[in-house]
Amino acid sequence: MQFTAEQIADLLEGDVDGDPQVLVSDLAKIEEARSGTLTFLSNARYTEYIYTTKATIAIVNRDFAPGRALPKTLTLIRVADARMAFTQLLERNHELQYEKKGYEQPSYVSPKAKAGKDVYIGAFCYIGEGVELGDGVKIFPNSYIGDNCKVGAGTRIHAGVKLYHNCVVGERCVIHSGAVIGADGFGFVPRADGTYEKMPQVGNVILEDEVEIGANTTVDRATIGHTIIRKGTKLDNLVQVGHNAELGRDIVVVSQAGIAGSTRIGDNSQIGGQVGISGHLTLGKGVRIAAQSGIASNLPDGETVQGSPAFKKIQHDRSFVVFRKLPALQQRIDALEKELATLKARLGAES
Repeated sequence: MQFTAEQIADLLEGDVDGDPQVLVSDLAKIEEARSGTLTFLSNARYTEYIYTTKATIAIVNRDFAPGRALPKTLTLIRVADARMAFTQLLERNHELQYEKKGYEQPSYVSPKAKAGKDVYIGAFCYIGEGVELGDGVKIFPNSYIGDNCKVGAGTRIHAGVKLYHNCVVGERCVIHSGAVIGADGFGFVPRADGTYEKMPQVGNVILEDEVEIGANTTVDRATIGHTIIRKGTKLDNLVQVGHNAELGRDIVVVSQAGIAGSTRIGDNSQIGGQVGISGHLTLGKGVRIAAQSGIASNLPDGETVQGSPAFKKIQHDRSFVVFRKLPALQQRIDALEKELATLKARLGAES
């Protein structure tokens, strides 16, 4: 799609400095831009590029004053904050990639499913009985939405997602390819003979509004009740959330982290990559866990930890300094032991 400088300026509440009807169809970095693209300048270190850029439109701050002549083909759009304005354009451009509507064939939609306005269902999707899809939901090809699931307005489900029965997804969520929401929790009861009895997992998963689930991430359904991920929380790729876990608001969890069942994590926490968290724990609000840490006990609000088993990061860092010096410390101890042995031998001879 093509847009004029005037249309873009209206969207960003900016002012056109140049040709308002000039057209662009793509975005680019200022040093790599070509004709027909839009770029931006906000960092003073890149100012030199604006005098040589091939871009057709550049977004700049309102107070930008050129030090010399600009390219004759360049039109400026002056805004309050160029970086923020360009971010808004990136978001809008991203949304345009997913503006699809209608049902592609072959796909199956149960006659007992309900769908709002402007819903998109890609080819080879399965939409089960009793499913409810809000306005503007986008479900991309090869996805499975099990019976009685509810998906809120504006949510986007990428190709190959599996949403098991009875799960609930809020509004404006994003679930990336390969994610599985609502598979059975890992519940097995040992028998006397050493074999295992499977405990039925009859709960569900609830994702509140604006949750994002990364590719190939799994969120297990509850044994009884709910596994809950609250509003605004973001899970990276390859994250595992166990049954009956509850993650608070605006948490970020980096890839390959594992959260065992029935653990609760407070709002605004940050969990690094490859972190392992044991089950039935309570982690407070604003907790920070460094990558590859192992958590085996409760953590209070605001705690920052590292290591396996994890302990306070400042203590971990001090310990690591000592750890790196261990070979030298060993040499010093060996030398001291030799001196001590020599002294003992001398004292023994004198006595």
